[in-house]
Amino acid sequence: MSGSTRILLADDHGIVRQGLRSVLARDQDFEIVAEAADGREAVMLAESLVPHVVIMDIAMPELSGIEATALIVKNRPDTRVIILSMHSDETYLLRALNAGAKGYLLKDSADVDLVRAVHSVCRGKPFFSPEIAQVLLEDYVRSLQQKRLQDSYELLTDREKEVLQLLAHGKSNKEVATALDLSTNTVESHRTSLMKKLNLHNTAEIVLYAVRKKIVSS
Repeated sequence: MSGSTRILLADDHGIVRQGLRSVLARDQDFEIVAEAADGREAVMLAESLVPHVVIMDIAMPELSGIEATALIVKNRPDTRVIILSMHSDETYLLRALNAGAKGYLLKDSADVDLVRAVHSVCRGKPFFSPEIAQVLLEDYVRSLQQKRLQDSYELLTDREKEVLQLLAHGKSNKEVATALDLSTNTVESHRTSLMKKLNLHNTAEIVLYAVRKKIVSS
């Protein structure tokens, strides 16, 4: 992405927006084009100003951050949304991914991770607070132990692992096919197989699994 990165801040607390501005001011290539105090205003501003990135609080009045994200991504697919949240459990993360968010940051680490997160999503790569991957991994291992199950990752072929990694980084089937010099049909076959082995049902669950396994790096 060339030129300045246009950013919309969406949080219902002015002091939080001020803090985010201060953090983002560390990078001279960032331009804050507007601020929104509720979800509905965020959607309207994203539609009219077409920012590159929206930094969205998950708990917003009028329209929740998740609902606002879904509308923004639907109306402006090229706009990348980073969710700010206090929740590190997979329920909230999965909802954010299903809504189309490309990043998920814990509020208490925003001062450290926010600039990196913006750069990451602008390069087309997802970004998640490092603490999230650890929490999800621990929860996943605990769940497997309780159910007396084994992680199925090692059942994947090397090619399926490659496809999984690229899908988790937001690549389409066509883009994966180009990257691996395969046909789209072959990629779709690998995708179907790995999802069956891992008991995954959609792209959001693929990304969540990759975060949990630290396949997606922060």
